[in-house]
Amino acid sequence: MRITPARRLPVAVAAAVTGTLTWAPTATAQPTEPTPSAAVTDTPQPDAGSIGIVKKDPAGDILKGAAFLLFDATGQEAGSGTTDAQGQLTFTGLAPGVYRLKETTSGSPLHDVVADQDVIVTPGATARLTIVDPFKPAQVLLKTKDNKTGKLLPGSTVNIGSGEKTLLTLTTGPKGTATGELAVPSRKAEFWVKQVKAPKGYELSKPVKTFTAGPGAPITVTVTNTKTATTPKPTEKPTDQPTATPSMPTDSPAGSTSGGSASNPPATGTPDTDSSVISSADGTDPTSPKTPGGSLAHTGADATPWILGGAGLMLVGGIGAIAAARRRTGSEPEPDENADTN
Repeated sequence: MRITPARRLPVAVAAAVTGTLTWAPTATAQPTEPTPSAAVTDTPQPDAGSIGIVKKDPAGDILKGAAFLLFDATGQEAGSGTTDAQGQLTFTGLAPGVYRLKETTSGSPLHDVVADQDVIVTPGATARLTIVDPFKPAQVLLKTKDNKTGKLLPGSTVNIGSGEKTLLTLTTGPKGTATGELAVPSRKAEFWVKQVKAPKGYELSKPVKTFTAGPGAPITVTVTNTKTATTPKPTEKPTDQPTATPSMPTDSPAGSTSGGSASNPPATGTPDTDSSVISSADGTDPTSPKTPGGSLAHTGADATPWILGGAGLMLVGGIGAIAAARRRTGSEPEPDENADTN
């Protein structure tokens, strides 16, 4: 018995499913790419952050044209820009982390740049900064002069300040000048200058002067001093020697009567060897060195009372001798004229 083969169908095969004949698509012979596994997923990137800058000066005025550079934690440049007419600048699309902000120019001839600073960027947030550029300091030149000759004087120290605060101290050098930078808080400010140490040989300048200065402007401050008053030197140099040599007192008083005892001769400018040795009042050896010629002997005590006492005794003795002689003369008998001479 001949069996006829079943008719081939290119796109379907017969299959019995619960007693019903159905058609199902055949599998293709070409290989297909594997389906990605559900366990493999992409790591989501964190939200980026940003930095917003507002630029001002100490007076509160907006500064445009200030240039900045931004560096990441590795030192690579992450951005750059300048402030606009409103003084603003924004760095966007920054990964979270720490950045270094550097101002390269203030955009103004009156203002200085600020120091570098670190900025922390957090995910999805803007770090906002208000940066104030200080005014450039004034350049001060100090001169101290002689008030009459105008000569520059070294060694002068002055304080310069505003209000009750001292901002700068300067001391003139060998050339009589000194320089320094004075912080200026506004476009035009007033300052005082006071001398606290005068140059050698000069009086302290007591008046307190004032002056005005602007940012970055040169200013010259001049202080004048007067020489210290000096006492005139004496025309003749004083000497220790006396101007006149005192005369020696005499041993006998003036006006002695005749007939008394003989008196000692008066002392001369150069005493002899015997009269030059006088016993001292304190009992020392009278053979002490003799006094040089032309000067009185030094006895340790004033000899004037002794001399006057001796002269008084001599005077009393002379008067007594005269009185005794007169008594003897009166007691002698007068010769008898009637006496026999044979």
